[in-house]
Amino acid sequence: MNDTTDNRPDGNDHSNSDEPSPQRATPAPAPHTAPAATSRPDLPPVPTRSPAAAAAAWPPPAAGTATPQPGAPAHGTYASAPSGAPTPTGHGFGPAATNAHPTLTLPESASTPARKKSSAPRIAALLVAAALVGGGAGLGGTYAGLSLWGGENASSVSGPTAITVNDPQDVNATAAVATKVVPSVVTISATGSQSGGTGSGVVLTADGYVLTNTHVVTLDGQTGNATISVTTSDGKVYAATVVGTDPTYDLAVIKLQNVSDLTPIEFGDSSKLNVGDATVAVGAPLDLPNTVTTGIVSALNRSIQVASSAAPSDGSDEQQTEPGQESPFRFDFGQGQQSQSASQTIKIAVIQTDAAINPGNSGGALVDDEGKLIGINVAIASAGGSSSGGQSGNIGVGFSIPADIAKRISSEIIENGSATHGLLGASVQDAASQQGATTTGALVAEAVSGGAAQAAGLTKGDVITEFNGIPVTNSIDLTAQVRALAAGAEAQVTYLRGGQERTAEVTLGSMPTS
Repeated sequence: MNDTTDNRPDGNDHSNSDEPSPQRATPAPAPHTAPAATSRPDLPPVPTRSPAAAAAAWPPPAAGTATPQPGAPAHGTYASAPSGAPTPTGHGFGPAATNAHPTLTLPESASTPARKKSSAPRIAALLVAAALVGGGAGLGGTYAGLSLWGGENASSVSGPTAITVNDPQDVNATAAVATKVVPSVVTISATGSQSGGTGSGVVLTADGYVLTNTHVVTLDGQTGNATISVTTSDGKVYAATVVGTDPTYDLAVIKLQNVSDLTPIEFGDSSKLNVGDATVAVGAPLDLPNTVTTGIVSALNRSIQVASSAAPSDGSDEQQTEPGQESPFRFDFGQGQQSQSASQTIKIAVIQTDAAINPGNSGGALVDDEGKLIGINVAIASAGGSSSGGQSGNIGVGFSIPADIAKRISSEIIENGSATHGLLGASVQDAASQQGATTTGALVAEAVSGGAAQAAGLTKGDVITEFNGIPVTNSIDLTAQVRALAAGAEAQVTYLRGGQERTAEVTLGSMPTS
């Protein structure tokens, strides 16, 4: 596929273009006098104080911390079910807490030295979206792609409206991170004419801009006219509209209506991550809001290829496939019947994590041990696939779009309604697949006349091994890194010519948007 002619997502052609955890502050227990121990060994232990006395002994919230407002739901209560869903009893979650607990304050972490980027080969497993719960469309078969997470609109299970802390004298860093991040993560419900589903989103501004995935708001590419509603962590529901989508990197921005007091997420620097750094994923897997899971950064600079979730260009409710462009990425409505095949794929650079990511986590937050956003959860790997609509769950291999990329794209969408992407102006192939290959990389099959590659001195036969210091092991790696940059961005390319390593400065062109 030619890097200069593809529109938005890439096609199916195999030739491609282009700190320590925060210290825990433990409140001192209130002094009390314990009653004398019983001398009867045959009797069970007697509690030293009543629950009411224990509650009264809790220390008051530290100065500056948030306290529950009059009329606000107490921690441990449950949000009401969305319209049309069965009313949950809450028994599966245990009894609700009866006292509002103080909000935890995230301790400041010591500054850490600059971290180096690391590299790892591209995942070679089946990829499925962390996608929609009850989403209208998904991908089956034995190839990488977005996967169905259910059939018709799924029944909703209500969940806690905030992080519940029953013992503030014994909390860990994860609880502090969760308390900070959960108010900045929302649950998104998208409904089309034939189906619907839910995903997650991250609050960007107090007045209602929210970042999520394109496949959440288009129902895996089925519709460009979905009705969007958003539920915040405290159980409030808002109507929302789509500001813009970016199918090239599967990101979208929506805007909540009539809101002014949301809690924006704090962005971290995803370029300074190390393998092994702690991660926390926050979202609504299986429509369970305010869910928190933990893990580490498993790998950096992965590149994955998934099916495009671009909405139909004519505004219809089904994505059409042109004759002769059948793809192994098949949409399935969950009842066994196959719909149109996706004719395009996208290549994106991702962070790999083993924090549990499941259906419904798409668009949610991946944060570091300071509660700063380092990624937008987008996909998971599955050990196998099915075209019958069977669900896949977490196996410890999840993927998030780096926060640095997400921040750039979301800012452009908010400002302009769309985002730009770099264009190398070259057709590339996997170097290792060529006869007599001695190295991995992206082989330049053609440098288009007048393109960025040719202007930088690249020619047919060059093997690109690094892009802006990030190792390139194949054509997907290169395309993902090029697309991550804005049109007109400058980059340094390292390549081999005749066995000798060279470098070139490239000023990227602009990828067509339509």
